[in-house]
Amino acid sequence: MTVRPIRRALLSLADKTGLVDFARALAERNVELVSTGGTARTLRDGGLDVVDVAGITGFPEILGGRVKTLHPKIHGALLATGSAEHEATLAAHAIPRIDLLVVDLYPFAATRASGASFADCIEQIDVGGPAMIRAAAKNHDMVAVLVDPTDRAGLLGELDAAGGTSLETRRRLAAKAFALTASYDAEIAGFLAEIAGELFPERLVLAGSRLERLRYGENPHQEAALYRLSSPRPGVATARRLQGKELSYNNLLDADAALEAVAEHSEPAVVIVKHANPCGVAVGPSLRSAWEKALASDPVSAFGGIVAVNRPLDAATAEAMAALFLEVIVAPAVEPEAAELLARKPGLRVLLPEGLPDPAAPGLVVRSLAGALLVQTRDPGVDERASWKVPTRRAPSEAEWADLVFAWKVVRHVRSNAIVLARSRATVGIGMGETSRVDAVHHAVERMRRGPGPGPCVVASDAFFPFADGLEAAIAGGATAAIQPGGSKRDAEVIAAADRAGLAMVFTGRRHFRH
Repeated sequence: MTVRPIRRALLSLADKTGLVDFARALAERNVELVSTGGTARTLRDGGLDVVDVAGITGFPEILGGRVKTLHPKIHGALLATGSAEHEATLAAHAIPRIDLLVVDLYPFAATRASGASFADCIEQIDVGGPAMIRAAAKNHDMVAVLVDPTDRAGLLGELDAAGGTSLETRRRLAAKAFALTASYDAEIAGFLAEIAGELFPERLVLAGSRLERLRYGENPHQEAALYRLSSPRPGVATARRLQGKELSYNNLLDADAALEAVAEHSEPAVVIVKHANPCGVAVGPSLRSAWEKALASDPVSAFGGIVAVNRPLDAATAEAMAALFLEVIVAPAVEPEAAELLARKPGLRVLLPEGLPDPAAPGLVVRSLAGALLVQTRDPGVDERASWKVPTRRAPSEAEWADLVFAWKVVRHVRSNAIVLARSRATVGIGMGETSRVDAVHHAVERMRRGPGPGPCVVASDAFFPFADGLEAAIAGGATAAIQPGGSKRDAEVIAAADRAGLAMVFTGRRHFRH
């Protein structure tokens, strides 16, 4: 029999939203209601007849509510198949069948996110709920399990149309139930590993909640979806879309890259990203001035790009941006007049994240390999100028220092091999993703020539110059100062080239590869 009627339902919910209406709908369909503690009180207050779990088990709740449903009469009712042996066991022990389980879990994740004490978090680890959910989901041939309120209307409709639930429905609900308990346990495991100081536990368990299905992936023939992890780090995944059509897979990647890059800067800043790489970055006394400088860096690549700002978007900047075709704008807020201007371009997506991500915040970065996950700590923006060294005869001027610090923040967000040329705290040329560092320099210089134009600048390199040729190419392009990690076998050769040209160079001692 694939269609199973529902004669008895067990309801136990921490979130009582919609509970009474749903339970009343079940009662109207001649379903007996069984419940626990607070849920039972809520149902009775709603005028419904309820059988207490203790009335079935013959055992009261104990240990301050820690033990309510952990009893053979409950789990027997959920796990019994239709075999003759199981039917005889139910009859012998007076165990009434449960055909529908409606359960959620204690709000552990919300409690943890609130900054509650360790003891309070531990009390929010549900035991009875997951045990019942797993039992019902395992026995989905006989029992329907509801853990998502959005499935309630569909279940009621199926009861009306078919007199019970189909095996297909019960199997779908069981899959959702197991996913819930797995993600719940993943949250707890991560919490305890963090408390224990286990950065890379023996078993890494990740769980995400689907936010939306995307139109397609990197290419139209690929399917894709967006999932939110339990990490509290602000980002574009949870941003509010003020206007515009749905975001694509590539839009989200680029918007994330732009937001992370713009969060590096304390002054008004603009980052323009194209294909996951910055093509224009600048800071200024206002967003409008920063936008003009960032756009001038590479106006050709900026067409169809993604823009992020670190200040509320004002009307003057919005008007300037609206003159160019852009895919997405990411801003912490949008002023009303700016919103009116942008609304004239309905295809433009405007995202309002919950906040700017902290460049120095710890965290893990996860990437997939064939059959594996590659995990590392985030590359934090915590470089300290006090620890940097100047190995050349000439030290940077204050103006050069300002540009070097700026360029070093930018190069961290450029794909390796990465070279950033900067002038007046704006990028003027970026070379990225090259297999040769000297080629990255040549391409950065070429972009400078076709964009802002040649002139004095500083150069940042995400890794050391393995030979002097890369630095010499930057010097030929106008570089008067350089910043790089140092550490090459040929550092002496590179320093000598800098000294011959009168270039000031800074060694940071830290590499910033980004693959």
